[in-house]
Formats: sequence, structure tokens, C-alpha cells
Amino acid sequence: MNVTNTKKEARIVRGVCYQRIPIKTPVVFAGDSLTELMETYVKPHVQKDDIVFLSEKMVACSQGRAVPLDEIEPSWLALLLSRFVTKSKHGIGLSMPETMEMALRECGRLRILWAAVCGAVGKFLHKKGWFYLVAGYRAQSIDGPCPNTIAPYNRYVVLGPEAPDKVARTLSQTLCAVPVLVVDINDLGGNILGKSHSWLDETMLLEILKDNPLGQDSQSTPVGIIRKRR
Repeated sequence: MNVTNTKKEARIVRGVCYQRIPIKTPVVFAGDSLTELMETYVKPHVQKDDIVFLSEKMVACSQGRAVPLDEIEPSWLALLLSRFVTKSKHGIGLSMPETMEMALRECGRLRILWAAVCGAVGKFLHKKGWFYLVAGYRAQSIDGPCPNTIAPYNRYVVLGPEAPDKVARTLSQTLCAVPVLVVDINDLGGNILGKSHSWLDETMLLEILKDNPLGQDSQSTPVGIIRKRR
């Protein structure tokens, strides 16, 4: 049995109770087939009107977008800029030279420099989030290594997934047209990076997933099912 409920099982949104059912899977590596994984670990549990959601890190790792720390040599600019990033207890973000270096490579130096200027102005005006607003999705979705990440990814920098909408549509077909989301959810909030169906209500879905029901360390549950409780 691959279904596990190690976090809070349900959440009430707009007067409706939704179950969030995490599903345990093997650790995903570059080249692994998410289609086969869905067939084996998710499809047997899906019911009518469910919505499947999976972490952006899982998708990125399958695409080979996880880079070992010891293969990243930070530039002088990455060393400099990372010193000015506010460190959070919820994650490393771009506060270490290696993650900042990957942001520079992903987004381009000019964009990250302009984002840093805007972020500095935002701090002066007591406004949060200006850096990532300018830097964009690719910078925001970079995950740095941390102790509670499952090995070996506790020593990797993971970039955002490529073509998340396309991934969601492909996996939806595997699950007989059940809607699929690719999500970036953490304790600070979240984003829906990809969705299989345009009619999905992102605002409501983010509220359902707001408390981060997945577990990507020892729980190894990077996939979940949203199910309306009747």
C-alpha cells in the first residue's frame, strides 16, 4: 500500500472539506519515467473527480535538472549577491553561492542584477518579494540542499521543471483525463507551475494545498490526490 497520511489529512475551503492524500513513491532520478510511476503508484488509487498534484522537484529531477553541489563553481558575482539574500528558516533559496550561481545561469546576469536592485529598493520601502517578482519563475523555483531533503538531493541544487504544463497534460492522459497539477508548495506559500486543464481554479487549489501536505524527506511522498469529502 503506497498511500500514506503523515500530514494533516483534510482542509476546509469555501465550506467544502477536501482530503489531501499523499502517495509514497521511490526516489526519482534523471531519466525515470513519470508516466510509468503514475501508472504504478497513482492510478490504482484515483477516483472520479479527483485531482492529482505532484511536486515540481519530482518533475525536475526526472528531467535531469538536479545538479550536485560539488559540480557548481560559484562566480564572484554569485558570491557577492548571495550575501545580501535574506536567509529563511523555511529554505535556503538563493542565500548560498551555489544556488545564486544557478540563478545567474538560468536567468542571465543582467536580469538577476536588476532583480537585486529592485529587491534592495523594496527592502528600503519595506516591501517584500520584489527580487523574485523581477527575477521570475526560474529563479523562484530553484531549491537548495537542506538536511530534511531526501538523499541524495540533500547535496543537490534542483532547478525548476521544464514545460510543466506539457508534463501535466501528458500525465493526465495516463490517468484517464484526471486533472494533474505540477506545484511548488512550501511553508511560505506556493505556486501552480503547470496544469493539465485550463478550467482548474488555481486560487482555490492553492488554498487547499496551502499547508504543504506533501513530504519529500523521509516520507517520500512527492505526489498527492485532492478528493472532495462527501
